[in-house]
Amino acid sequence: MQKKLVVLTGAGMSAESGIATFRDSGGLWEQYPVEQVATPEGFEMNPELVLNFYNMRRHELIKAKPNAGHYGLAEMEKDFDVHIITQNIDNLHEQAGSTKVIHLHGELMQARSTGDDSLIYDIDPAHPDLHLGDMCEKGFQLRPHIVWFGEAVPMIYEAEKICNQADIFAIIGTSMNVYPAAGLLNDVRKGVPVYLIDPKDVHTNRYDIHHIQKGASEGVKELKELLK
Repeated sequence: MQKKLVVLTGAGMSAESGIATFRDSGGLWEQYPVEQVATPEGFEMNPELVLNFYNMRRHELIKAKPNAGHYGLAEMEKDFDVHIITQNIDNLHEQAGSTKVIHLHGELMQARSTGDDSLIYDIDPAHPDLHLGDMCEKGFQLRPHIVWFGEAVPMIYEAEKICNQADIFAIIGTSMNVYPAAGLLNDVRKGVPVYLIDPKDVHTNRYDIHHIQKGASEGVKELKELLK
């Protein structure tokens, strides 16, 4: 039976693909205050600004391509039962061929109804923009299918369950500052090997972590060698 490799990915996973990060110096939060573009209140106050912000993100994503790190994780499905839990809203893991991906913070290429959370629609890359007046079938305005600050993270329970079943756990390109995602490390059983891929120092509450101080592409390559 294949070992279960669970991988938690953050913004650093997609940085090499040219996707702008939010928290780093020069990141998106310096240009756009979180309160304006990533909260329900911001959407209520200025829906047009919020829709345009995510339209820009979508155009950026459509031009982006998965990097060697994304492809490396997809290839590892040959040898492991790979489950990816991502904080990223892009679909680069899926583009690279990963088949089991949980999106904690929603998906950029989907829209959902503001009146009925269960109505979620795929956005056509040929027509990627959402506008005021774009309605669901029940007549409610569509919004990005993104988990904003202050909103519940519905996929966290599924993610906790998978982390608890991990035989190997890897963290790639996340500061481990954003909860509830950062708390997933606590769901990994004691004795399970944990690998951290990040060029920067990342502080966690575990001392048994093998830190691979590289970017996503080089780091995944090294992880594959270590797990052979």
